[in-house]
Amino acid sequence: MRATIKTRIGRKTKRTQVLSALMAGCVGAALLAGCGGGGADAASPNAGAAGTPAAATPAAAPATWWKPVASDTWQWQLRGALNTSYNVVIYDIDLFDNSAAAIAQLKTRGRKIVCYFSAGSSENWRPDYSQFTAADMGSALSGWPGESWLDTRSANVRRIMTTRLDLAQSKGCDAVEPDNVDGYANNTSFPLTAQNQIDYNRFLADEAHKRGLAVALKNDVDQLSDLEPSFDLAINEQCHQYSECGGYSVFISKNKPVLNAEYDAKYQNNTGGARDALCVSARSANMRTLVLPLQLDDTLRYSCDQ
Repeated sequence: MRATIKTRIGRKTKRTQVLSALMAGCVGAALLAGCGGGGADAASPNAGAAGTPAAATPAAAPATWWKPVASDTWQWQLRGALNTSYNVVIYDIDLFDNSAAAIAQLKTRGRKIVCYFSAGSSENWRPDYSQFTAADMGSALSGWPGESWLDTRSANVRRIMTTRLDLAQSKGCDAVEPDNVDGYANNTSFPLTAQNQIDYNRFLADEAHKRGLAVALKNDVDQLSDLEPSFDLAINEQCHQYSECGGYSVFISKNKPVLNAEYDAKYQNNTGGARDALCVSARSANMRTLVLPLQLDDTLRYSCDQ
């Protein structure tokens, strides 16, 4: 229930150390859910029983889907009771942990809903976890108990992902954010190549579009030029901190939004005017940048657009 970063050097999210400490006391899928690992919180107003993919039935393929634009503002929250008060165009929220009713309520306020799920890893707290086979699952994701890389060449993995897309369609999501879509650059235990990744990511985009869903490219900074034509927007973590923002011009030049999150303490605290400088750079690039907490739980938020 989080965002991750895996780039060409196999860099796992910098949020790992913090969140692994939060989850260290959890054992088993039920407890992982209780620690914000992705399970629905029955006490949360945005939780619902509609998280089981098997219940979803795709409608006939629509002719088109939502086309976001580069100026679209956003909010990203994957943990905790959902704060619906932000005046933004896009809400990016967890697919499983939010009910169709919660999504519909946001949409009545004019929001577009991007629904997050992991497309490149299994998570043993998700309701469809038992559908993965042992052969589908590879190395554990360091710092993420209960999560393993997936063999994205697997027909079974792809079937599960299309069912998740069916769920997103049935819940009323406008778009999806498939996460962990750069496994080829990480130690998955599978011999995944760059071309394998391009093929899988295009598969996800095509299947989303068949269901009338826009689709975001998450990180995968080395394949931006190859994949931009297939994706409607991009979501990035820490490209300012790691000097990786330049490649996103291929999206912005096509009026496609680049939704960027930065977590570093210097941005949170505005140390030496770091956040001010960050926002000047982000606005100059026409990038939608938020400074957020590592937990993505809405305990802190600074927007360069507001």
